[in-house]
Amino acid sequence: MELNPYAKFLGNQDPIPVITVTVERIRGLIDALSPAQTDRNVAPGKWSIREIIAHLADCELVFAVRLRQTLAEAHYIIQPFDQNTWAQRYGAYDLPSALTLFAAVRNWNLKFLTTVTADDRHHPTTHPERGTMTLWTIVETMAGHDINHLQQIERLAGEV
Repeated sequence: MELNPYAKFLGNQDPIPVITVTVERIRGLIDALSPAQTDRNVAPGKWSIREIIAHLADCELVFAVRLRQTLAEAHYIIQPFDQNTWAQRYGAYDLPSALTLFAAVRNWNLKFLTTVTADDRHHPTTHPERGTMTLWTIVETMAGHDINHLQQIERLAGEV
């Protein structure tokens, strides 16, 4: 497995501007959509816009822990999770709650990242499936992950 499976989405972009604008980009894409449009599944096993945003909220909680633990422990071992197992419960989450949670935790993570030094960026951590990486790899993963899901939301919003 790749160290950062979302690197192809980020390319050479600086991750901080990417993760800073994601919430507003989502709002711009979904503002005019009805609940039925955001709940629309285009194919079995594919997530709706609401489910993608619930996934982003879940992931932001995970990124919050990973970022902090990476700097708090000498060599933190990341706990992987199965996104599809977590997604089985997305029916319980409404879109406004998911977006509010994602926005709040993202804002908190952005504030945390203002405290990160140049040395902190190189602090190691290990993902059991991906290998040893740095704190900055996590930040780059967040940004690539955002771009991937923003592209999905754009596609889905354009199909309604």
